[in-house]
Amino acid sequence: MFESLSARLDTVFHQLRSKGRLNEDDVNVALRGVRMALLEADVNLSVVKTFIARVGERAVGTEVTKSLTPGQQVIKIVHEELIVTLGEEAAPLLRPAAPPLIILMVGLQGSGKTTTAAKLAKHLKGKGKRPLLIAADLQRPAAIDQLETLGGKIGVQVYAERKSKPTKVVRAGLRAARDANANVVIIDTAGRLQIDTDLMKELEAIRKVANPHETLLVLDAMTGQEAVNVAQGFAQYTDVTGLILTKIDGDARGGAAISAREVTQVPVKFVGTGETIGDLDVFYPDRMASRILGMGDVLSLIEKVEETYDQEEAERAARKIFDSTFNLEDFLEQFQQLKKMGPLQQLVGMLPGAGSALQNVQVDDKQLARVEAIIRSMTPSERRNPKTINGSRKRRIATGSGTRPQDVNGVLKQFSQAQKMMKAMAGGKNPFPGISIPDMQRPYKKR
Repeated sequence: MFESLSARLDTVFHQLRSKGRLNEDDVNVALRGVRMALLEADVNLSVVKTFIARVGERAVGTEVTKSLTPGQQVIKIVHEELIVTLGEEAAPLLRPAAPPLIILMVGLQGSGKTTTAAKLAKHLKGKGKRPLLIAADLQRPAAIDQLETLGGKIGVQVYAERKSKPTKVVRAGLRAARDANANVVIIDTAGRLQIDTDLMKELEAIRKVANPHETLLVLDAMTGQEAVNVAQGFAQYTDVTGLILTKIDGDARGGAAISAREVTQVPVKFVGTGETIGDLDVFYPDRMASRILGMGDVLSLIEKVEETYDQEEAERAARKIFDSTFNLEDFLEQFQQLKKMGPLQQLVGMLPGAGSALQNVQVDDKQLARVEAIIRSMTPSERRNPKTINGSRKRRIATGSGTRPQDVNGVLKQFSQAQKMMKAMAGGKNPFPGISIPDMQRPYKKR
């Protein structure tokens, strides 16, 4: 979502870094570039004006002119003020004095509210909570079926009554939650326009029955400026306590994500980063600001690795690397772990400098799927000992994976090069000539 904005800002900052000293005119030119980049990203005009004013007040002064690296100092100021605009700190869900925590999900139809309710349930279940979902969307015929299907996938109970009224469903669902000893209740309501008075009054009635601790407004980040208008409309009828931005992995210009919090004064609590049920992340303003400015998001990348990778499996793979016994079967297992972390383009975007260095590089997940198909078409003995794969075996593997023998050759060549690099690492050698790396430890020596 932020690729275009990041590229524009990177161009502005590159010009700043190239100057040894900065005068007021240099700073003003840079601020005009930042202003245009934000406006083109569909950021709310009032937000842009306030942001540029804050940055300008700090950048045109001794904080920059007396700095040894004035260009970097301006970038630091932009980064800090962008964090302020996005909300400064992550806003956690409230902790009620007595459980359960009641969360009311509201939003427009088509914003991804039902899916997001299930994503939130999975996220909280992963944190040790016992969630229960209430299907109070009786407007859309398939909404209950969708929520029950998603609940079944993640192992979360869904309370539903198909022939009833939303307020009665919520009241009965809350009783069911107490009986089930659930400590979190997530209520999925019908999508509605903020200008539909009757439906908004129905939502107000649901809110009175539920008495929620959190009312989370689900906004489609692809709608740009309109997302801010929706948030303001819902705030008139419900006490919105937090925002969830969906489809933040899409190709919209990102203005809603930057504008929403400052315009509504309501914190963004979560962001939907993909289509699968696990693609919901806590919103960290500092990390998002770093990603927008091309500084990467290493902390989120580390958290994804920790959530995905099994510690014992990772240690076993490390031993095989240092013992030089890592084969295609091990590679396939690691490949499966990597896929669980999400699209590779998204992971690459978390690396510092990736925005500018790799802006023209597209990581093709389909190509990786072909590599997986090729390895899966091999027999276990072939995966353990690739040297046995001759011409006829390559043709069989290519036929089985729907690829060409040349593709099989390419995979084997790449794996052979990887093995050589692993052996060099295991021997304490630098596999990257010209690049200085620390001396490598060998925690898994052969006994």
